[in-house]
Amino acid sequence: MTASTAVRTTLPPGPRLPAGIQTLLFGSARHEYFPRWQRRFGHTFTVSLAAGRKLVVITRPADIRTVFAGSATVFHAGEANDVLAPVLGEHAIVLSDGDAHQRLRRLVMPAFTAAALRGYQDLIGQVAIADAESWPTGQLVRAHDRMHALTLEVILRVVFGVSEEERLAVLRPLVTDVVNGQHAAVLGGFFPPLRAFRRYRRFQARRAELNAWLDGEIADRRRAGAVDGTDVLSRLLQPADGELSSAELRDQLFNLLLAGHETTATALGWTLHELARRPQVLRAAQRAADDNDEDYLIALVKEATRLHPVIYVIGRRLAQPAQVGDYLLPAGTVVAPGIGLVQAAEENYPEPAEFRPARFLDGQPATNTWIPFGGGVRRCLGVGFAQLEASLVLREVLARYDITADRPAPEATRVHGMTMMPAGGAQVRVSARR
Repeated sequence: MTASTAVRTTLPPGPRLPAGIQTLLFGSARHEYFPRWQRRFGHTFTVSLAAGRKLVVITRPADIRTVFAGSATVFHAGEANDVLAPVLGEHAIVLSDGDAHQRLRRLVMPAFTAAALRGYQDLIGQVAIADAESWPTGQLVRAHDRMHALTLEVILRVVFGVSEEERLAVLRPLVTDVVNGQHAAVLGGFFPPLRAFRRYRRFQARRAELNAWLDGEIADRRRAGAVDGTDVLSRLLQPADGELSSAELRDQLFNLLLAGHETTATALGWTLHELARRPQVLRAAQRAADDNDEDYLIALVKEATRLHPVIYVIGRRLAQPAQVGDYLLPAGTVVAPGIGLVQAAEENYPEPAEFRPARFLDGQPATNTWIPFGGGVRRCLGVGFAQLEASLVLREVLARYDITADRPAPEATRVHGMTMMPAGGAQVRVSARR
């Protein structure tokens, strides 16, 4: 082995700013600073975070494959995400590792099989139709807000199994408060002193209210033996090889709320933002809606989330030293595949700033170059649900409306908790299709 190819035992280079400043930049503007740091330090660089955390960001598909295919006993996703415990709950599947993660995944997986997804399709479609028919025409609409309201309704009806308007009226503002308060909770995970502030305490109070409601709903369903419905909660309550405790089930439902509401709404908002600025692509999308071309509708969302990653980076904490690319990294390091960086790389996607859904039709992208749902044994279980929901929503909206942008320039990106959203709400002008 020559000196030029020797494995390095030091951490990769990175910015020398104080860890507190780097943490704030990571929490509020990672999409702006990570590309700068990549240009300055190369394909692999280190970000120093609060509490002595070292985040090694990787951007080469081969290195990302090493992490995704690596042993789950070495690459711990749960430990890497422990700062999210105030948001997600201690029993969240994304915070678990090893045997605990395998058990939770096995018990949750039946709710997201192909057969289960077919069972949700009609109800999701009904919610999408009801919402699409209520869109105002001849005026500007914040598409992201509309998608938030729609995907919230899907979660309440299809995941929680709530259909009575009286109960929905109570849950909607409660869930909205919890989702909107997550940013303060994420900051509180990084900076514990911030947990004394009012916004963090309000999030915890509203989260406790939602926990109490979920606990009551789970207890009522179990007492009544009502576990034969077609909603996700009913499927999770069905007898299986083992059983989720009430606390585990509650935290999985809450994680589905964030994953299926916030991230799907944002992905749809970005999709409409792009379509409004590209008349030719919009017409192709409308034809797909008319023809129920699910593949093209899903390709739209895939390309939108490539161009505008909802989650910018994911992590694995090393339980023991491991070689990733050119570096032998010490135990305790968080190795972070840079979703936003690898999906914007010219070598992975020619003319990466262009919106081209066909990238996802003419064969799939190269492995580990499109990773919004993670990869390996930790790949998100809800990917099928998210894509089904997105395609049904787009079908109903695009079958009815033309959309145009209120201005040519694209909207900026704003960080909100764990997600990256359009700063102007993906504002579009809506008119009935001609």
